[in-house]
Amino acid sequence: MPLHDRIIPYLKRAGLYHLARLNAHWFWLDEPLVSAFIERWWPETHTFHMPFKECTITLQDVAYQLRLPVDGHAVSGCMTDFHMHIEGARPAWEWFEELFGELPPPDKRKLYTVHFTWFHEQFRVLPADASEETVRIYARAYIMMLLSTQLFMDKSANRVHLRWLPFVARLDDMGSYSWGAAALAWLYRCMCRVANRNVTNLAGPLQLLQSWIFWRFPMLRPPGFDAFFFPLASRYVYIGIMLTLHPVYQIVWEPYGSVDVLAVIHPEILTEEHSWLWRAVTNLIYFAVIEWHQVDRVFPQLGGVQTWHQHWDDRVRSVLSVQRVPDPGPSPEYLDWWHRVAHRILSPGIAFADPRPTQVPDDAILRGSSQAPTRVPASDMPDNRRLERRRRIGTRATDRDWRWLDDMM
Repeated sequence: MPLHDRIIPYLKRAGLYHLARLNAHWFWLDEPLVSAFIERWWPETHTFHMPFKECTITLQDVAYQLRLPVDGHAVSGCMTDFHMHIEGARPAWEWFEELFGELPPPDKRKLYTVHFTWFHEQFRVLPADASEETVRIYARAYIMMLLSTQLFMDKSANRVHLRWLPFVARLDDMGSYSWGAAALAWLYRCMCRVANRNVTNLAGPLQLLQSWIFWRFPMLRPPGFDAFFFPLASRYVYIGIMLTLHPVYQIVWEPYGSVDVLAVIHPEILTEEHSWLWRAVTNLIYFAVIEWHQVDRVFPQLGGVQTWHQHWDDRVRSVLSVQRVPDPGPSPEYLDWWHRVAHRILSPGIAFADPRPTQVPDDAILRGSSQAPTRVPASDMPDNRRLERRRRIGTRATDRDWRWLDDMM
C-alpha cells in the first residue's frame, strides 16, 4: 500500500514511520541463509549457538535496524471473548464498521480476520479532497496492514486480525507502546516454533532477522554495502542473494559504533533514556506471547566480556528482598480474575450432582446389575472409552489420536 503524505503524521506519532519507509521497497528473503541460522537457534536460551560464543537479536538491534520504540506499554490485551472486552462491550464487527466506515463482504471475513485484498482495494488510493476524518480511516487501514505484514505476520500471511482495533481507535496513543519489544517477542516465538522439525514455515519480522545477520557477519553481506541509510535495515531492501553459511565464522560484536553508522543514526536513539532498556533482562510481551530478553548471555554485543563466574561471585547482590505480609495468599483482584477466566471444575456439573435423590426401582435390585436400567450419560460429557482402550492397546490409531499432545508439549 502506498505511503500517502497525509497519513505520515499519524505514523510518526505512532512510532511506526521508519518501519513504513522500509515498506516502500520490496524485501527479498534469503531463505537458505535464514534457515542456516535457524538450525543454530536454541529455544531454551533464545540465542544462536556458534563455535565462538552465543549471539542473539536484542532490543538494541530492533532500535537500530527498524527504529521502533522499545520502551512503553506492553502490546497486550484480552483475546478471550474478544467481542465482549472491547470498548462498550460492542461486537467487534460493529466497532470495525464505526472505525472504517463499512464492513467487508462475507467472503472477505473469517472469524475475527479480514483478507488483505479488501484493505488493498478499499484504501489504496487516498482521494485528493479527502477530509481529515477520511485520512484517519486510511491511516488506520495502513497501520493494520503494516503491523500484520512487516512485524506480526503469521503463517496464513494473507489476513489482518481485529486485535489491532483498540490500538488504531486511539491513534494518538499508539506511540506509547513498545512495538519493538512486541516484534522481538514474536520473532523469538516464531524461531522457537520453526526450530521444531515438524514446522516448516517461518513467520514474523524476517526483515529484522536477515538484516541482523548481514550486520553481524561481514562475510555474508551482499554487494553494495558501502551505502548507509537509517533505519539500518533499509540497506538491503534492494538486494536478494542466495548464500550458505560459511564454515569460518566472523562476527562483528559492535557493528553500530563506526563513524559511518553514527553519521546517519538519529540523535535521540543514542540518549540514555532510549538505550537503557537494551541492557535489561526482562520479559517481552506480545498479547499471549511472552518471551525472555536474555541479554545477559550476549555481553560481547554490548561491549562487555562474558564471565559466567562473576554471577556466582556477585550472588549476594542477587538475593531477593522479601517483604513479609500477614497473609501471602492471592489478592482479591487475582481471585476475581481467576473466577472469571479459569476452569474451576474440569468435569461437567452433572457429574458432581448428589446421586442420593435418584430412585432405584426394586426390580432392578432383584434383576442384578446386568438388568439394571441404562444410565443416561451427560450430554456434554465425551465418551472416551474407545480412545482409552486404543491407548492401552497401543494401535496405530493411538499415535494419530495423541500426536497433537506430543506436538503441544
